[in-house]
Amino acid sequence: MKNPNQKIKRKKKMSKNKEGSFISHLTELRKRLINSFIFLAILFVICYYFSEYIYGFLVEPYANAVKDDDTNRRLIFTALQETFLTYLKVSFFAAFFITSPFILIQIWKFIAPGLYNHEKKAIMPYLVVTPILFLLGGMLVYYLIMPLAIKFFLSFESLGAATNLPIQLEAKVNEYLSLVMKLIFAFGLSFQLPVVLSLLARIGVVNSTFLKERRKYVVVIIFAAAAILTPPDPITQIGLGIPLLILYELSIISVGIIEKKATEKNAQY
Repeated sequence: MKNPNQKIKRKKKMSKNKEGSFISHLTELRKRLINSFIFLAILFVICYYFSEYIYGFLVEPYANAVKDDDTNRRLIFTALQETFLTYLKVSFFAAFFITSPFILIQIWKFIAPGLYNHEKKAIMPYLVVTPILFLLGGMLVYYLIMPLAIKFFLSFESLGAATNLPIQLEAKVNEYLSLVMKLIFAFGLSFQLPVVLSLLARIGVVNSTFLKERRKYVVVIIFAAAAILTPPDPITQIGLGIPLLILYELSIISVGIIEKKATEKNAQY
């Protein structure tokens, strides 16, 4: 017959091991978060030093759209602190954009030790695809959506022939750059749709048949989301809606491939 004291000691030891493991995980998470924050802070300082060049890069779509105008275009600010705060926002935006892959690496290093090899192989492609899709969304905004949207909005200017009061755009620095950054983040996050749906398929929440049957509802949801995430103009809304529809169709194909591989794997066993 086993000694009751030995059982109690064993339980206490197991409890201490679990507690120690939990604390070590928290310590590791804290370390990863601190590393990410330090890297972000350093990049923020560097980006602030080059904030004028980053500002010039973000303003370029507007400059290119109006360079052939006869009007002397400019960006204005109406508050003393507006330009300074704008440079801070631009610096943080650029720093976060550059830091995102590093943060993903830190997350991977935190969760990787607890995964099996086949789980690591399954997750690794998503860590590569996620920043690429975000970058593609940002490039779509910068090189296509913003130039078209700017020309669309400028088409509402008037020389004032009927009222003798011309309507002319005097764009504010803060408002313009906030719009650009908002659109880049909106498109970048929206372009993660294939990643989200593929992950949901891997854990059995959705399948290709489910996605095909809900296609007509998804079309409505996508354009409703585009209307919320973008300014109230057809250029940006259609510019976000159509790529998302294409990505949704690609997601159905990728989910089908995942199902096929899972079926083949189960057949082997």
